[in-house]
Amino acid sequence: MTRILHLSDTHLMAAGGLHGGFVDTTAALGHVLESLHRIGPLDAVVVSGDVSEDGTVASYETARALVGEFARAHGAVPVFAMGNHDTPAEFTEVLGPVRSVHDVDGFRLVVLDSSVPGRGYGLLGAEQLDWLRSVLATAAPKGSAVVVHHSPVPAPTVLHDGLKLQDPADLLAALDGTDVRVVLSGHYHHAAAQTYPSGLTALVAPAVANRSDPFAAPGRERILRGHGALLVEVDDVVRSRVLSIPSPGDGEELFELDEETVARIVAESGVPG
Repeated sequence: MTRILHLSDTHLMAAGGLHGGFVDTTAALGHVLESLHRIGPLDAVVVSGDVSEDGTVASYETARALVGEFARAHGAVPVFAMGNHDTPAEFTEVLGPVRSVHDVDGFRLVVLDSSVPGRGYGLLGAEQLDWLRSVLATAAPKGSAVVVHHSPVPAPTVLHDGLKLQDPADLLAALDGTDVRVVLSGHYHHAAAQTYPSGLTALVAPAVANRSDPFAAPGRERILRGHGALLVEVDDVVRSRVLSIPSPGDGEELFELDEETVARIVAESGVPG
């Protein structure tokens, strides 16, 4: 069995930075990892994008240090993916290529880059999907997972729907008939899962930084204090457990964006036109 700790949306910042002006995300990541110290042996620790909020080398060095130390302590490989807040030059300098392939005892993790410079929505494109097909042309002994920040699963809020993965059917078509068992994503700051007729499972991890309220008033985006992760286990089936990490102030509203602000963000960061 392959065991994966799936983290996402750590939104780390250089020393002294607070995500949204409220959350010390370095402390939040440290708290999450410390809370999971009894999780047992793992094969991989995956961070599925938005590793950094400010794109600084220091923030990526923090991710490498904290996640790397936790992974080593649990016998795991650390795996990082790009998100829409990440910057490719600094990400690559500290964490390695934005596309990568990792073999963990016969189970393969294929990392894609769905980020679009200067935008919040996700796009893979024909060249990257062709690369993915070439990687998956030969099956791995224990099967594969794809790690990509923007999920093919429908978005839970208006804001994230405006910043969603474009042409998700193209990704699903590229995975059809391959040994990919599960797609690991983030972006939504809220856990989600979907199983497709092919048997493929797509999972969205809750964020480390905070969580989105899917029951906010229509058109608005409400952000709450809270941290979480997924434990994913793959053998003959795919199992996922949502790990809610208790912390002071859980559920406290951090801020709420009104309809006008949400529409402006989508217009500025969503698909042009």
